[in-house]
Amino acid sequence: MEKMWAGRFEKASDKMADDFNSSIHFDSKMYKQDIRGSMEHASMLCKVGILTEEDFGKIFAGLTGILNDIESGELAFDMNAEDIHMFIEAELTKRIGDAGKKLHTARSRNDQVALDLRLYMRDESFEVITLLKQLISVILVQAKKNTQTIMPGYTHLQRAQPITFAHHLLAYCMMFLRDVSRILDAVLRMNYSPLGSCALAGTTYPTDRDMVAEALGFDGVTMNSIDGVSDRDYCIELEAAFATVMMHLSRFSEEIILWSSWEFKFVELDDAYTTGSSIMPQKKNPDMAELVRGKTGRVYGDLMATLTMLKGLPLAYNKDMQEDKEAIFDSVETVKKCLSIFIPMIETMKAIPENMYAASKKGFINATDLADYLTKRGVPFRTAYKIVGTVVGKCVKEGITLDEVPLEEYKQYSEIFEEDLYDEISLETCIRKRISKGSTGYDSVAEEIAYVESQL
Repeated sequence: MEKMWAGRFEKASDKMADDFNSSIHFDSKMYKQDIRGSMEHASMLCKVGILTEEDFGKIFAGLTGILNDIESGELAFDMNAEDIHMFIEAELTKRIGDAGKKLHTARSRNDQVALDLRLYMRDESFEVITLLKQLISVILVQAKKNTQTIMPGYTHLQRAQPITFAHHLLAYCMMFLRDVSRILDAVLRMNYSPLGSCALAGTTYPTDRDMVAEALGFDGVTMNSIDGVSDRDYCIELEAAFATVMMHLSRFSEEIILWSSWEFKFVELDDAYTTGSSIMPQKKNPDMAELVRGKTGRVYGDLMATLTMLKGLPLAYNKDMQEDKEAIFDSVETVKKCLSIFIPMIETMKAIPENMYAASKKGFINATDLADYLTKRGVPFRTAYKIVGTVVGKCVKEGITLDEVPLEEYKQYSEIFEEDLYDEISLETCIRKRISKGSTGYDSVAEEIAYVESQL
């Protein structure tokens, strides 16, 4: 295939250099966006009188045919082409003749690439958002099933206070809702068309950039042609948002891995999302959760690769920027794969309430409520804290729980203790009396569920 930039050079480029320079093996993903952008560019050229109606008709029909043939599998990508843009332009010229050569009037590959990538990432971002909403929905279903399921809440991976399993799950809903917002925020800043910036300085043709931007669903055009072709902030923002999604998935994965172990046994993962061992027949490994946790690192790496690639580049376009695509493509594809496996894994996960409750009975997670019992009766909190700490120390030595300490022994520590303390430190009471907004209390959890549903 003849190079589109042939003319200036007296000898052919080295085959190894061609392969090294080529990007079609990864940027071919953007064929739909490239064709759509070219169609609207041609429409604009026709409207302002740069293209004749006849040439525009040929270009539009040719591009439509190329799109249909790629979709049907009839047209395969030529891996000898330098990139997807050159492949489509060459194929168009082959099909319709000289009219195809007019398509590139008043644009450069620099603004064409920038346009395609924005269009592609806008489409992909909405796919990620759809998957995030699906994940939030299945977590919500699990939460609704477990509003009465009591489990130990942890700090420092030590049993801390009683909570409901629903409350714990809803914490992840809040994280993923922020992820949706974060991605949308990045898309809003990305949603400006760079087409018409040309190589870096704009064009001498009387083009209508706003017409193309509106047709492609953008909120406007980039206001500086140099920035239009060199900006990749949106890649960094989206990669950072995807990295945050993966961080949340990884934290959730870590808890699922712990919860499904025999040491916890709070949940049971469906067989479809676990694996066995090649030597130990009893094993049921949470490999999907572990893989999600592992793949988080590669998405972090994609972000760092893009940041590092851009950090020393002078304006405007540099060939280094070809490296943006593999990183952002890998980032979004990894997130989509992980979400796609995570959704059914959570949907089919079974909680084991009796094990959660049994664990809640240990670890003195109602100690704060015992201190609150004294405080509400006039004992300064620090004094109450010390009294309860002393009682806990005694229980640890004797291997008993707070509700197994006789009332006469409690009265040795404070005469304020009465029979009603046992009801006050029951796990159910501990949950019910959490009345602050956003707490684990039953009414508060119902409000959280309603809030998440309203956001969806």
